[in-house]
Amino acid sequence: MEDKLQFDFKTNQKILQKISKIDQFKGEWESLQKFENQYLKNLKQIATLQSIGSSNRIEGNTLTDAEIASLLKNTKTQKLVSRDEQEVMGYYETLELITENFEHIPLSHTNIHQLHNNLLRYSTKDERHKGTYKQIANQVVATMPDESSNVIFRTTETFLVEKEMENAINWTNEHEKNGEIHPLIYVATFVYEFLSIHPYQDGNGRLSRLLTTLLMLRADYGFVMYVSLENIIEQHKKEYYQALIEGQKNRNTAQEKIHIWLLFFLDCVDILTQKLSAKIKESQFFGVYLSERQQNIFDFIQKNQPTKRKDLNAIFENLSENTLKKEIQFLVKQGKIKKIGTFKNAFYVENLPSGF
Repeated sequence: MEDKLQFDFKTNQKILQKISKIDQFKGEWESLQKFENQYLKNLKQIATLQSIGSSNRIEGNTLTDAEIASLLKNTKTQKLVSRDEQEVMGYYETLELITENFEHIPLSHTNIHQLHNNLLRYSTKDERHKGTYKQIANQVVATMPDESSNVIFRTTETFLVEKEMENAINWTNEHEKNGEIHPLIYVATFVYEFLSIHPYQDGNGRLSRLLTTLLMLRADYGFVMYVSLENIIEQHKKEYYQALIEGQKNRNTAQEKIHIWLLFFLDCVDILTQKLSAKIKESQFFGVYLSERQQNIFDFIQKNQPTKRKDLNAIFENLSENTLKKEIQFLVKQGKIKKIGTFKNAFYVENLPSGF
């Protein structure tokens, strides 16, 4: 596998620069994610909806985000009649499964089969082959804007699928464990291998993007839940297929290199971080979703820090001791302020994460 990652000096420099930029954001994000306030919850909901829509539309699904939102809202009363609806519901439930349980879903044949089975659980057309590797040769087909289909490349023969998947899984797990290769590189490499093998009869593209999310979350890139990577790929669909073609044209030869794919993948993640950073800044994130009382307390601490408890008692004399205590604890829990010291000597200051 490493042979595909042997690049010239300039390419290596580009890759390292992109990774460094992404990881700088990752460090800033780690100080922010603990807030998990209503604004971030809203971002996650929007990203989830976009991920479902975009990943399915890449494969030819015609449902809009608005139609998908309506479908998800009425799942208990609405039957999944069309194939598009069945695919959307399967993707939604599988994505939810991954985001809630990624720490307990290591990469393995069994888990990938289960995710594939879950992805296609409502697709009546796929009943016979869900959760099992393909038995008939297939190929990567791109659905174009005019709804025509183009063959991008042919994939691994059926009798070699299990062996090639075993190699890809073992290689990825090894580097997830030993840390010798940067996570963004082994994630991108595994996804390339998965798409090249195309191990299932159907659902490979959608599953590859779900596995991307799984591996990114397992590597502590939790920000992928707040802006849709699938949506970014949909917006750059032509480059997505071209990057795969560039590696695939020399498949299984000494000339097979995946630098174009790796740079494309890193560019998409970089765009994601830029979008998320912009959303946070534009939202005035650190001044929203507080009650008027909480905002007044926070404003006073900002202007008079370091602030002792007795100062707050004097200013907010209309509040009971217990109420004021609860509001301060809330602000501390939300990461808006931090407490320094203990008991009577404690004071409070603003807790503003760096980089934003």
